[in-house]
Amino acid sequence: MKLKISNRVKGYLFAFIGVIAVSNVYIFSKAALNEVSMAQFGTYWFAFGFLWNILFTIQQKKIPTIKTFSKNQFLLLFTLGILEIGGTSFFFLAIHTVPNPAVVSFIGNINPIFIAILGFIFLRERFNIPELIGMSLALLGAFIISYRGGNIFKNIFIEGTDYIIISGFIYSFSTIIAKKNIHRIGPTIMSLNRTLHLSLFSIAVLWYSGQSIHISSNILLNIIIGSTLGPFLASLAGYQALRYIEAGRASVLGSSKGLFVLIGAFFYFGTLPQAHQIWGGLISILGVVLISMGKVWSSKKTKKASKFL
Repeated sequence: MKLKISNRVKGYLFAFIGVIAVSNVYIFSKAALNEVSMAQFGTYWFAFGFLWNILFTIQQKKIPTIKTFSKNQFLLLFTLGILEIGGTSFFFLAIHTVPNPAVVSFIGNINPIFIAILGFIFLRERFNIPELIGMSLALLGAFIISYRGGNIFKNIFIEGTDYIIISGFIYSFSTIIAKKNIHRIGPTIMSLNRTLHLSLFSIAVLWYSGQSIHISSNILLNIIIGSTLGPFLASLAGYQALRYIEAGRASVLGSSKGLFVLIGAFFYFGTLPQAHQIWGGLISILGVVLISMGKVWSSKKTKKASKFL
């Protein structure tokens, strides 16, 4: 008897795989960025990511579908590629700058707020009470995590906080565009497009800066492992999750990645964030869960109302 898995279960499975993969990206990218420059890191990281993606795309026989794409679809892929270059660059700048990768993950829990705000502006979506409470908690958690103290504004927050916020803001645009067009283009091609743009950009920066392409074998091993989990598995699983479930449901699982990063960073680097940062991280996770559940609740109300129209 063939086991039938519902689309919702598939979506949750892909979202969970994505969370585990992304959590490891924080660890292996931090280990590599401690030893090499951003340009060197990006060149190898995304070159391997593109290799895994192109092999998977060929195996899935998706390459021929590209020939049928319209100009608008190619323009869409280019737009997503540019957004990914911006969002990913600032993300890895944050990983490189902030001492503990778990802190980056915790502060990154404000990303659903940006997505919700963009939904309000462009899609005229309204916020319900759980979402508003969740946004407040996510912002409070991010403030607690990043607060450093001081009399000068630029010294109030830990270094790298601005990179995380900019990255999240850019990613929110990318997420909304990807979700709206995931069925037109497909998760496999979107993932391939992402690694292609990031790989070409990294190679261009490396060439322009005149840096050496040579790195040690130990660093290369970290990059190979990380690129398999990040540019390939995490990207593909994330797009697949959006194909089967709402972005809000995926975010519920996604908010837990900070805990996995926290555990991984402790075992790999032997470090933990400060106590107030851990508490702030837990508050931000609760905030994201409320935002996500609020969206799911709102979606259910809309579906029920439509039945009576």
